[in-house]
Amino acid sequence: MSGRNARIQWLHNRIASGNYPNENLLAQRFEISRRQAERDVSYMKKELGAPIVYSPKHQGFEYSKAFDLPATLTTGNDDDYSGITAKFTSRGGGTESAVQLQIPYTAELYIPDKLAALELRNFVISSKPRKNLYVCEFHSKELFLGLIMSLDSEIKIISPAWLRDKAISSAEKILKNNK
Repeated sequence: MSGRNARIQWLHNRIASGNYPNENLLAQRFEISRRQAERDVSYMKKELGAPIVYSPKHQGFEYSKAFDLPATLTTGNDDDYSGITAKFTSRGGGTESAVQLQIPYTAELYIPDKLAALELRNFVISSKPRKNLYVCEFHSKELFLGLIMSLDSEIKIISPAWLRDKAISSAEKILKNNK
């Protein structure tokens, strides 16, 4: 995946999650210039049609209406994914095959237990340890929720609401099935 694609996906995920990223944060996260971060935001607006607006109140970007990022595709000609696409091209006889790359999910967690925070360190992308707030990035919501539940800590999912709802729903199913 190209550097720009990774930055665009990261920025979209943060905006969609209500984390209000800005150009400075994008530049710091990917070690690029602020000008390059501005070009990435402009690209999202002009080329992808993203309804990005700046929120002075939150000092970051938000969407003015619902927006889904187009799927990022690569082909069998991409060296990094040629092994994955080979199985598809061999079945269909074609010379190219597309594979969708997954955008990582993001969640903000309240983790009062330092040991639990340490266990999640591979997922943490930013933190405010004094407030016990951690922003985590993950690819599998099921595995991430399973890990959170296995830590036996008083972890609270601050955002996104859909992840909190999924955790509650999963816990309710487990309780119901084990009465």
